[in-house]
Amino acid sequence: MNSMQITSPLHQAFGQYSDQCSVLVMGLGESGQAMAKWSLSQGAKVVMHDTREESNLSAQVIDRVQELLALGVSRITFGPQLLAIDCAEINLIAMSPGISPIDPIMAPFITTAQEQQIAIWGELDFFSHALRSLEMHQQYTPKVIAITGTNGKTTTTALTGVICAKSGKTVGVAGNISPSLLDKLMTCLLQNNLPDIWVLELSSYQLYYSQDFNPHAATILNISEDHLDWHGSMEHYVNAKAKIFGPNTIPVINRDDARVLALIPEADWAKKRIISFGIQQPLEADSFGIKSDMGGAIDWLAWAPPVDEFNGNQTIKVRRTKKSQAAFDEEPLLIKHLIPAEALLIKGRHNASNALAALALANAVGLGIAQLLHGLRDYTGEPHRVQTIAIVGDVEYIDDSKGTNVGAVIAALQGLGMVDAKQGLRKILLIAGGDGKGQDFSPLREPILQYVKHLFLIGRDASQIAQLFAGQTLSITMAASLEDAVLQAASTAVAGDRVLLSPACASFDMFKNYQHRAEVFVNAVEELSINSFGAIE
Repeated sequence: MNSMQITSPLHQAFGQYSDQCSVLVMGLGESGQAMAKWSLSQGAKVVMHDTREESNLSAQVIDRVQELLALGVSRITFGPQLLAIDCAEINLIAMSPGISPIDPIMAPFITTAQEQQIAIWGELDFFSHALRSLEMHQQYTPKVIAITGTNGKTTTTALTGVICAKSGKTVGVAGNISPSLLDKLMTCLLQNNLPDIWVLELSSYQLYYSQDFNPHAATILNISEDHLDWHGSMEHYVNAKAKIFGPNTIPVINRDDARVLALIPEADWAKKRIISFGIQQPLEADSFGIKSDMGGAIDWLAWAPPVDEFNGNQTIKVRRTKKSQAAFDEEPLLIKHLIPAEALLIKGRHNASNALAALALANAVGLGIAQLLHGLRDYTGEPHRVQTIAIVGDVEYIDDSKGTNVGAVIAALQGLGMVDAKQGLRKILLIAGGDGKGQDFSPLREPILQYVKHLFLIGRDASQIAQLFAGQTLSITMAASLEDAVLQAASTAVAGDRVLLSPACASFDMFKNYQHRAEVFVNAVEELSINSFGAIE
C-alpha cells in the first residue's frame, strides 16, 4: 500500500463502482494539482482539463503538466470546448476553486454533469472525507477550526494557528492561505505527523463547491460586497460563506456585522453554544469584546466567560443574555480583562477584532484562555495587510495592497484613523483604485470623508471612486501610476501623516497581482528615501 494511502474516501463514497474510481479534475492550479495527486494516491484513475489553450501556457504550467503525467494522470486536455469531454466513465468531477459556476464556458458543462448525476466535489470535500476515513481506520480525531469572511481571513487564520501552537498543540494551517488543504494533509501523512488541530482559511470559492463540511468551530468574520463577478449576486456570495457552518459546528459570530448575524436562526441562540465577538464591551456570557477603562484611556481585550451550570451528571456551558440578566441579579455578568489592545503588535481596531475571533475559535475547541494569550502578544501580522513599511521624513508609509475590496479599506481607515478623528484630525493620505470587480464603491464615501485628508486615485476605475465626492471639499489627485501617486503623496504629506495604499480594487489592470502592486509601492517609497538622503526607519 502507498505510504500515503488510507482506506479511500473515494471508495467509501463510490462503493458501487469498481476499485478504480475515475476522477476528472478541472483546473491546473494549486488545488487542482492537489486533488489529482490525492486521488492518484487513493487508487483512482485521474484525467484533467484546463480551459486555457495549450499554446498560451507558461513554461511553469508546462512543467507542471509533465510532472502530473509522470505521477500517473492518464490524460490532460486544454481549451474551452468542455461539452466535448466524455463523462461516460467519470464518477466524480473535482472542481478547482478558481472556476466560477456562472462562467459561460463552465455553466453548461456543470448542468450536463448534474443531469448525468455525476458528483461534483471541491477540495474541501476531499479533505473532509479523508478526515472521516482517518477517524474510522486510524482513530484520528483532530479538532477542525474554519475561518472565512470578506476581510481578515488570512490574519485571523495565521493568528489562530499561532495561539493554538503556543498553547502546546500541534497545528496544521492550510487552505486559501496556502498550502492547499490536501497538500498539507499529504505532507503530514508522509511525515507521520498529523496535527492535533487544523486551522483552515476558506474562501467563498472553496465553500461554494463543498457539500457536507462540519468543522468543530467556525467563523464568518464579516461580509461585504466582493467577488460578485464570480458568484453572480450578493445572495449567492453570502450563501457560499454560510456553508462554513455544519450541523454540529460551534459558530463564532461577529455581533457587529448584520449580515453575519442574520445567518444564525433565532432559535439556535437558545439551543446550542454560540460565541460572539465584537468591538464593544461583552454584554452576555460566552462572548468577547473590547472594554474601555480609565475614561477610555485603555482599551482591553475582554472576555465574559460562559456560565457553568450543573445539568444532571455533566457540566454544560450556557449563555446569559442581557434579557435574562435580571434573573441572575445575585450573580452579575463577569467580564475578565485579558490584555490591552495596545499590547498587540498588529494595529487597528479591525485587528483587535480579528484577535478576539482567534481567541474565541481556539477557546471553542477546548483551549484555555490563559494559555492562548502568550501567542497573542507575539504575532506580528501578515505581509501587505496594513503593514508599516517605512517612515520617511516623519511620514509613515503603510502597505495594505491586500485591501482589494471596499470593506477592507473601511476597516483599515477606521483602524488607523479613529483616534485622530476623535480629535477632529485627518492624517491619512489614501492611495486607491484599480479593477473594481463590479463592486459598489458608495460605502467608501463616509469613511473617506471622515478619515482621509487627501485621496490619490489610480487605475481603471479611479473615476468611479472620484464621482463619489462630487461637490465635496475633499482633495483628490488623479495619478498616472502608483509611483506617481507615491511621489505626489510625499510632496503633500506633513510630519505625522500616514500614506496608506489600500486600493479597494483588484490589481490586474496594472499589475500581475496584489504582491506585485505592493512591491512597486515599496520600491517607490525606497526611492523617496534615497532621493531625500534619508534612511528608511
